[in-house]
This record gives sequence, C-alpha cells and structure tokens, in this order.
Amino acid sequence: MTGIIILAAGSSSRFGSPKQNLVYQGKTLLQRAIQTAITSACCDCVLVVLGANEGEIRPSISDQQIHITYNPHWSEGMSTSIRQGISEIQRLEPLVTSVILMLCDQPFVDPFLLYQLTERRAENDHGIVACEYKNTLGVPALFGQSYFGHLKELQGQEGAKKLIGLYPDDVVSVPFALGAIDIDTIEDFEKLNNR
Repeated sequence: MTGIIILAAGSSSRFGSPKQNLVYQGKTLLQRAIQTAITSACCDCVLVVLGANEGEIRPSISDQQIHITYNPHWSEGMSTSIRQGISEIQRLEPLVTSVILMLCDQPFVDPFLLYQLTERRAENDHGIVACEYKNTLGVPALFGQSYFGHLKELQGQEGAKKLIGLYPDDVVSVPFALGAIDIDTIEDFEKLNNR
C-alpha cells in the first residue's frame, strides 16, 4: 500500500500570501496537487498536512476525499510536517508500506509521474525513488517503510533531500524535467501563467 503525503504547511513567506490558494487553470495549486494524488492509480491514502494560514486554506479542500492534519509546529520547519505526516498516515493506514512526499507548488506533477515512482519501486528493491531535475534529486519522492523511522528523525528545515543525499546507494530516479518549475515568488507564478 502506498500513501501520499502532501506537505502544505508552509507560510509562503517569499510569496507574501498563501501560495496553496493560488489559482492556476481553474484550481488552486493545492487542489491540483490533491486531484493529482487522488486520480493516481497507485495510491491508497492521501493526507494533506496544513499549518500556516490553515483557516484560509482548509475551506477550499474540505470537500475532497482526503485526510487533513494540522501541524501546530509548522514554523519550526518542514521536518515537523514530514514527521507528523508519517505518524498520521501510519495511524490511518497501518498497512502502508511506502509513502510519496509531494509539495503543492510543483504544478506539473501529474498522476503518471506518481505511477512511475511506484513502478520504479516495484521493479527493484531500492528504498527511495526520487525525481530527477536540474541536476538534482528531489520530490516528489517515494520512501519505503524502512525509511519511515528516518523521516521521523528529521529536524528543523530538513526535508526528504537529506535522506536522498545520505543513502545514495539505495536511491533510483525518475526523470522529471518540469520538476524544476516551482512557485516561490510572484515572478515564478507570472512565468507559469505566461507559459
């Protein structure tokens, strides 16, 4: 069983307003990420971790077939959302054997990409499957159960990338050139809309 954790607790400090609620092609970025996760054939459970601006964000997703958890420690960094997400998904779905960590500010993640992550995992016995873009490996990334404990030990601003870097021999990749496009600033969003 594979669970998907969408990390959406950040304050969008560089953006100036909750980027989770930015509308692109008729849906908010977070709604798009949720739709992608729900429609991917590979997924058994979708969990969204909210934090900053929860009151503004939750109403736009509360009608979705997902689980939502609130991270009261979001200001301490992404690791707190990962830790909470792993604990919560294990509670909701004790049989989950892998999780995909994804963000809501990579608008070109699609169901096929998530399927590729799980297929790559099925083809070999590597514990981590990461996306490759701009000469780096990153999210969306799939972690097998053997990494759940490591994910729960992350601290501060540490994210999935730390584990990808620590265990290179246990990582395989899936090419995702459009993964380089993420929305951190208003300029990024304007570029996206002008594509």
